[in-house]
Amino acid sequence: MMAGIRAGEIGARVVLLEKNKELGLKLLITGHGRCNLTNLLADKKENINVYGANAKFLFSAFKKFSVDDTLNFFASRGLATKVEDHGRVFPESNKASDVQKVLQNFLKAKKVELIFTAEVKQIIKEKKEVKKIILANGQEIVAKNFIIATGGKSYPATGSQGDAYAWLAQLGHKVVKARPALTPVIVKEKTVKDLEGLSFDQAEISVFCDSKKILSQVGEIIFTADGLSGPLVLNLSNRIGSCLTAPVLLKLDFFPEMEIEEFEKKLQADFHRSHNKTIKNYLSEILPSKLALAVLKVSNINGSKAVNLIAKEERRALALAVKQFVLTVMRLKDFDKAMITAGGVDIREVDPQTMRSKLFENLYFAGEILDLDGPTGGYNLQICWSTGYTAGDSVKF
Repeated sequence: MMAGIRAGEIGARVVLLEKNKELGLKLLITGHGRCNLTNLLADKKENINVYGANAKFLFSAFKKFSVDDTLNFFASRGLATKVEDHGRVFPESNKASDVQKVLQNFLKAKKVELIFTAEVKQIIKEKKEVKKIILANGQEIVAKNFIIATGGKSYPATGSQGDAYAWLAQLGHKVVKARPALTPVIVKEKTVKDLEGLSFDQAEISVFCDSKKILSQVGEIIFTADGLSGPLVLNLSNRIGSCLTAPVLLKLDFFPEMEIEEFEKKLQADFHRSHNKTIKNYLSEILPSKLALAVLKVSNINGSKAVNLIAKEERRALALAVKQFVLTVMRLKDFDKAMITAGGVDIREVDPQTMRSKLFENLYFAGEILDLDGPTGGYNLQICWSTGYTAGDSVKF
């Protein structure tokens, strides 16, 4: 939509082909229906590494259409926004549909022709140019320039089923294998079922790949029936997924502000003060009761035992269970639960200043079809706005 808007704005005659009966269905489910449309930190150079190995590719697009440009774009069209924690920007109305309407109305204003239920079957090339598109109904679309902005494979119910990967393979473009990202993690341990619904605002997760620690981060986590979710887990899922050719362990720390020796001393002091209390009741005072039971199970300690009878080895086992609660990763949730798709068009085959293909003179890319992704919190929609605007701005007509 942004690519079509900008191309229409500079005077191009634009046709937008939409597989669905409505534009922007995926947009409606972003931010839990509130549409986290950008983040104040999304284009900051000092923060660029959140986009991973391909981050530098985004410099030109962010310069051409920045976070401020995004905010001005929507504000000038009557959409009031608000900033929440961690720089996340939402419509003041908390309605993703209001963002959708701004884009739809502007497409109409720029006389962009919309063709719905337009399923692309084939792209026809000739030497270094794309010549036409053939739809499933046999209709042919001929144009001077083509922009592929189909998204990836996440939330396939919205129409994102990875259709473009087959077209690109036919064209000879290299595509980095698509994989789910910003998605919950499924673990082996069945004990998580008993912890379902528990959330922690400040837990630390350390990721171990083939017994080697690769990273540690602190943030919000949520236990699910079969694993973990929450902003921290979603943001780590891409790294976790890239390690799954080897065994992956997660070690959870529920008191990240304390070293394990310090936490063990706290236990010792608390046990001394509350010598008649059972260990189950004590743990339920410092942890949610469901987690307290899980910690006792992992530590192999009888919950009815008085704290003054807890031996040194048992106290160490308790400290380890709280500070290094181990979970074994089985896999990530699939594309139907993934917020975004990692992988896509190899950016080495795309000009970052124009989003134009280096293989075809009249082919451009925008959004999630590119091998670009960021953390949760508005970063990925900013990639869409910036790359879409850049592609639309670069077409020659």
